[in-house]
Amino acid sequence: MPYVDGFIVAVPKANLERYKKIARVAGDVWKEHGALTYVECVGDDVPYGELTSFPRAVQAKEDEIVIFSWITYESRARRDEINKKVMADPRLAGDDWKEVFDGKRMIYGGFQSFLSI
Repeated sequence: MPYVDGFIVAVPKANLERYKKIARVAGDVWKEHGALTYVECVGDDVPYGELTSFPRAVQAKEDEIVIFSWITYESRARRDEINKKVMADPRLAGDDWKEVFDGKRMIYGGFQSFLSI
């Protein structure tokens, strides 16, 4: 079963195309370094819930859209190896992403798969 890194972030709608460009580069980098899959999704049906919701989780504002993403790996050990290479890759150097979304409101974590049907 694959190991999964999951991400949720709020991106200003005005920055969506810039985000997509950065994501395409990031996806290429992760895949070249060994990730099995790299997926980015734009919120389409993510209502602001009364208590909890994707928009609430990232404190999305009226002019922002929620992005839900995940990357899969063979194992956590392999993920750790790949992420070290990714973080050192010059294609992802710089602060371009800081101009596109607020990383302080990003939610992320690693997950061990236990079921796939």
